[in-house]
Amino acid sequence: MMLQNAALYTKQIKTWAHELGFMFCGIAQADFLEEEAPRLEAWLKKGFHGEMQYMENHFDKRLDPRLLVDGAKSVISLGLNYYTDARQLDASAPLISKYAYGADYHDVIKDKLKQLLQLINEHIGEVSGRGFVDSAPVLDRAWAKKAGLGWIGKNANLIGKKTGSFFFLAELIIDLELDYDVEPTADHCGTCTRCIDACPTEAIVGPAVVDGSKCISYLTIELKNEIPASFKDKLDGWMFGCDICQDVCPWNRFSVLHNQPAFEPHPDLLGMTKQDWNEITEDVFKKVFKGSAVKRTKFAGLTRNISFLSPPAP
Repeated sequence: MMLQNAALYTKQIKTWAHELGFMFCGIAQADFLEEEAPRLEAWLKKGFHGEMQYMENHFDKRLDPRLLVDGAKSVISLGLNYYTDARQLDASAPLISKYAYGADYHDVIKDKLKQLLQLINEHIGEVSGRGFVDSAPVLDRAWAKKAGLGWIGKNANLIGKKTGSFFFLAELIIDLELDYDVEPTADHCGTCTRCIDACPTEAIVGPAVVDGSKCISYLTIELKNEIPASFKDKLDGWMFGCDICQDVCPWNRFSVLHNQPAFEPHPDLLGMTKQDWNEITEDVFKKVFKGSAVKRTKFAGLTRNISFLSPPAP
């Protein structure tokens, strides 16, 4: 059945998104992100991107989705929940961010975006578009905010009143005009500074401004060289990523458990002890992290992080 107008298209797309497992779906008009342009420029000039040189590339494309998708009219922002109450059993073991417990979210979400675009083409008509999951210069939090899905918290994460912040963001940019969510979400951080106060490396240098070069996630994943000695005893036990600023956020008391089987942790992961991690071999790494986002840091990167946390005895 062919749908007849933008309102029906929009309603149907949001229904499909929820059926595919997305926690939320909001839609904004594809346009130039005027407010974000000076912020991004200032952030880059201060060197807050550290060794992430790719952040300097495609400046215009980061701010205008029409340069990424010809004829783009709509940016569909989607969120996929990954919150879990599962925890590593050995309290002294080096820590992995919750988002990396299971399968690589890039693969999981790309598949869902393909399915959503396929449904649009099958039931609405021929629509051109591209899905994005950290795969191109798209300012996902800015688009999600523009689509009314939350506000940018002091830790620079998107926060929703009913969802907290433990979710992945993705976008489907298409050349179809839709009804746009134009009601922005008010900032509900208020005077709270828990995330700023809790960051052991003082990476949150101002409200919604993170010095990426100091962030534990950057130091343990993005940084390819040695971790500077100045961060000794400041990583708080994290060997891949960091959840501190989200764990202390009051809004995350509203987080609900995810329902994605793909995000369930590998059976061996949570039971590994501190000694297991200190003695990890490449074979164990490949087994435990097969299809995982942790592969991004590679075996050498993970063992570098573990050694930095707990250097071997001389």
